[in-house]
Amino acid sequence: MNAASSSITKCNIYNQSRFTSSPRPRLGSSTISYRNNLNSKITHSAIRTRSVLRFPDQSPIQSPSSSHSRPSPPNQSLFQKIAAMAFDAVENSLTTLEKKKKLPKTLDPNVQISGNFSPVPEQPVTHFLPVTGKIPKHIQGVYLRNGANPLFKPTSGHHLFDGDSMIHAVKFEDGLASYTCKFTETNRLTQERAIGKPVFPKTIGELHGQFGIAKLILFYARGLCGLVDVSRGMGVANAGLVYFNNRLLAMSEDDLPYHVRVTRSGDLETVGRYDFDEQLKATMIAHPKLDPVSGELFTLSYDIVKKPYLKYFRFSPDGKKSDDVEIDLKTPTMVHDFAITENFVVIPDQQVVFKLSEMVTGGTPMVCDEQKVSRFGVLNKYDSDGSDIKWIDVPDCFCFHFWNAWEEKESDEVIVIGSCMTPADSIFNESNEELKSVLSEIRLNLRTGKSSRRGILLPGNEVNLEAGMVNKNLLGRKSKYAYLAIAEPWPKVSGFAKVDLFTGETSKFIYGESKYGGEPFFLPSSDSEEDGHILAFVHDETRWESEMQIVNAKTLKLEAIVNLPTRVPYGFHGTFVTADDLATQV
Repeated sequence: MNAASSSITKCNIYNQSRFTSSPRPRLGSSTISYRNNLNSKITHSAIRTRSVLRFPDQSPIQSPSSSHSRPSPPNQSLFQKIAAMAFDAVENSLTTLEKKKKLPKTLDPNVQISGNFSPVPEQPVTHFLPVTGKIPKHIQGVYLRNGANPLFKPTSGHHLFDGDSMIHAVKFEDGLASYTCKFTETNRLTQERAIGKPVFPKTIGELHGQFGIAKLILFYARGLCGLVDVSRGMGVANAGLVYFNNRLLAMSEDDLPYHVRVTRSGDLETVGRYDFDEQLKATMIAHPKLDPVSGELFTLSYDIVKKPYLKYFRFSPDGKKSDDVEIDLKTPTMVHDFAITENFVVIPDQQVVFKLSEMVTGGTPMVCDEQKVSRFGVLNKYDSDGSDIKWIDVPDCFCFHFWNAWEEKESDEVIVIGSCMTPADSIFNESNEELKSVLSEIRLNLRTGKSSRRGILLPGNEVNLEAGMVNKNLLGRKSKYAYLAIAEPWPKVSGFAKVDLFTGETSKFIYGESKYGGEPFFLPSSDSEEDGHILAFVHDETRWESEMQIVNAKTLKLEAIVNLPTRVPYGFHGTFVTADDLATQV
């Protein structure tokens, strides 16, 4: 494994080269080998070309459980029709001018959504999927994973995070499995589908430089003429998923969540934008924290234009929202994730900030402020205002995600586990510096106001670890193990690592030659911390076929492979809804 990992790190970040075929994994072994005859009945994806950006037919699938159909074009007055033509002409001129400029790799759609990052069409429910091995008995319910899947081919800059939400779902019942994937029917997606083209600005891919300013003006001009409706949100809902208060919620930090229902057949239906019965008035980040003991949901909302730039709030188990707690930040800051402990919330104020003025001089509004010192705020979960938050500096630290946090009362410290990424803005802005994501332990001493930070992995065993989780039953409490994606060759994931957070000892599971996946999801099976299974979508870039691998979390032995009827693109974050919870959905 060490030799393989060493060779992986030398791969080019954007390498799309073909790999040689390899046999399929031997079940019951973490040494990967494959038999060639497993997928003889699997439908091949229509998209096989890696080097050319292609978009599939995204016509909605009509099925008995389908909750939507292609909307009719909006009725327009003569004035609106003339205005629409004028705006389209302006937009075409902008696009023509913009195409004369070379896009950085972070905004180039031929890089960002090439290969298995490229989109797929919706798929109806397929039952009785071929299974090699045996699905563990405790896996009863549905695994769902969110991701960015643009409905339309980009006309200019596009970042991976800009795509529309598509949820991929595998439902398990008594050893059998079914699969479907459906768009989350956001306000943005339904309007663009009706219009027949992308009109909402892409937050990262398009909003940079003078062209970005022009596109914003153009978009709001369309809104003033009634050609688009911005009152019901502009978000993509493509990042996170959480099951809370009998609802599955799809989220991105640019909007309210969207309520999605899982049908009895395993299909997906978008119920609508969810404001917690008119309690939620602002956006909500994609990584809320569900306390496994209290059943409460803790979350944040940030604003890039006006103060307060950050707010913290919580929901009781039955969905009652607390008052907003304003967090005093000097500048609008990207707060993608945070952490909770038994008694505290831990809020990062890091170096990636929003500077809209950068667009005037041709730059991007999301930048790394090198002069800013990162800090972490520790606030009691139940404080009604932010006046007692304790800020502790953690220099040169940027964590995109946090895996867990807990309190050590003997030393009066809060321990935070996260992956520290350098360069801090490398996901958003092109850099010549090699990206590193270091699994780290950050200690915040509440008595002295000082911090310390150390890399957890043992020397000589370091790999980029980004995306994953601890046992959800220990969230906010002391945990020994984390299961994290091996993000190499970046941005693809070659396997996952099981890490002892105290000793740094690491065991790796590699998906297989030419096989890559995404976030490993740990599904517990008992009260013991490491009893359970890892679920992961995996794609074979040689065969151009996808599967779900089910791995014993204690032994790292592959126990089952579910062959999927279509390609599953690399995506973001997922969750599991148990059969009991499915029965109580609203």
